[in-house]
Amino acid sequence: MSLAPMIRESLRLPLVCAPMFLVTTADMVAAACTSGIMGVLPRGNFRSTEAFEAALIRIADIVARHRDVHPEAVVGPLAVNLAARGPEPETTETLALCKRHGVKLLITALGGPAEMVKRATEWGAIVYHDVISLKFAEKAIAAGVAGLVAVSWGGGGHSGTVSPLVLIPEIRRIFDGTIILGGAVATGAAIRAAEILGADLTYMGTRFIATREAGTAQRYKRMLVEGTDESILYSARVNGAPASWLRPSLTDAGLDPDDLPIAGGFHDYGHLPAGVTPWRDLWSAGQGVALIDDVPPLADLVERLARDYAEACAIPMFEGHHQVHRRS
Repeated sequence: MSLAPMIRESLRLPLVCAPMFLVTTADMVAAACTSGIMGVLPRGNFRSTEAFEAALIRIADIVARHRDVHPEAVVGPLAVNLAARGPEPETTETLALCKRHGVKLLITALGGPAEMVKRATEWGAIVYHDVISLKFAEKAIAAGVAGLVAVSWGGGGHSGTVSPLVLIPEIRRIFDGTIILGGAVATGAAIRAAEILGADLTYMGTRFIATREAGTAQRYKRMLVEGTDESILYSARVNGAPASWLRPSLTDAGLDPDDLPIAGGFHDYGHLPAGVTPWRDLWSAGQGVALIDDVPPLADLVERLARDYAEACAIPMFEGHHQVHRRS
């Protein structure tokens, strides 16, 4: 039985502020939740369990104060993003904090999620898992996940190479749990399109980097505003695994995007200029960069997306030359 209706009812908009390494901050997650969408806190953005817990406490405090001022407002749920097979004892400590602070949704990546599903079930939490193909979706489904984040072509970071036009329908044929579409989502119309394809929710990452709450350099945000789809380079030569990179950030670091040195392996940075590190100095973005032209507060962006989404939902459908209005 799909948990999608329950999750969807807790959201103003079927949208998730995707977790992003070295980008997502506690304030960004809190702004997402108080705007009525799902916020996801990446465990990897904190050097210690103490810092991670402080972020959880800050988010809860901001949300509580928002509820006091706006008791009727829709507040989105909080999820935590972590590696499916992370280091110990860090993973055990992280899960204990999630349980203590009432986190009911974990979004995992890197490795099989079976053990994480088992551990999350102990306190009534559920697990969504990142996948980039039907093969990986089948493995995650067999492990008992409640949802899948289908990372398709066009996304930032380590995105997949399958079009969402194919990936979402083929996963939906075999899975009745929650499906989140990730990859080049930058508008309210794209959120609606994801639903039509069969997704329950959408992941939006790159567009949220260009908001005031994102913990990134202003230069990074300017690159997004000034960028086009031609600004994106999909390559395994930067950190040893295929990912989408902003060409101007590579150039700023003294690299030639069209003639990159070959990485020796995953997370082997010996081929890069001294002191240059992917994600910190070399920045990622998805193809949705072509649709970014400002850096608003996150809440203002969600308001705009909600209007665009409502307009997209109201567009009549067509069958041949005859207009057919969508049934309720």
